[in-house]
Amino acid sequence: MAPMIELLLVGIGTGDPDHLTLQAIKALNSADLVMIPRKGETKADLAELRRAICADVVTNPATQLVDFDLPVRDAGNPDYRAGVDDWHDAIAGVWKDTILAGLGQDGRVALLVWGDPSLYDSTLRIAARVGRDLPLTIRVIPGITSLQALTAAHAIPLNDLGAPFTVTTGRRLRDEGWPPGVDTVAVMLDGDCSFRSLDPVGVTIWWGAYVGMKEEIALSGPLATTAATIVETRAKARADHGWIMDIYVLRRA
Repeated sequence: MAPMIELLLVGIGTGDPDHLTLQAIKALNSADLVMIPRKGETKADLAELRRAICADVVTNPATQLVDFDLPVRDAGNPDYRAGVDDWHDAIAGVWKDTILAGLGQDGRVALLVWGDPSLYDSTLRIAARVGRDLPLTIRVIPGITSLQALTAAHAIPLNDLGAPFTVTTGRRLRDEGWPPGVDTVAVMLDGDCSFRSLDPVGVTIWWGAYVGMKEEIALSGPLATTAATIVETRAKARADHGWIMDIYVLRRA
């Protein structure tokens, strides 16, 4: 049989071991190698959270953990899409080198992915790049998404009865305004609090950071009176932790 690498992309929800499914735990224990990305000193606790999860659930003594340094995206590139493509190419190259050093061209390697690999996450696109150079099969183990964790934190349904909703990014909300045809919008990847660009009249916001984690912060209310509190709270939380993961839902009357 020809050598083959199986890449397991394991959704880990918010990083709480309680959020791992039994399928995820079995997958991690089946891996020969688990890759742990390092994102710099300010986000060192993200790598430690991944290591803590493995320490909590991985009982297979043959499973090895290996760290790698994650390349940084060139935020100064005026062409956003080209910059992201270059960044993904660089990450794929690091994955490839890490896999070859740890496994050669045969074995099973796992990567722990925040939330779920299918929702606003580039892991699958990067994995496809690796597959151009290595004999690779990909298996996805789904996890709890940040959107699920947010609605659970606020105990709200995501949609109104029989009504659609849109999931978008802060960049698109800021540049294009409220998406047409919907009254409920879920916004991810927003480092600029783009809800401030909207007319707040009649709009309610449910915001959360570190949802599902012990550091969880959840705020909600009319956008007109809650936006400033969210901006201030977000800035303080980011300064305290060195990083932040947040998400919010907007609904207009």
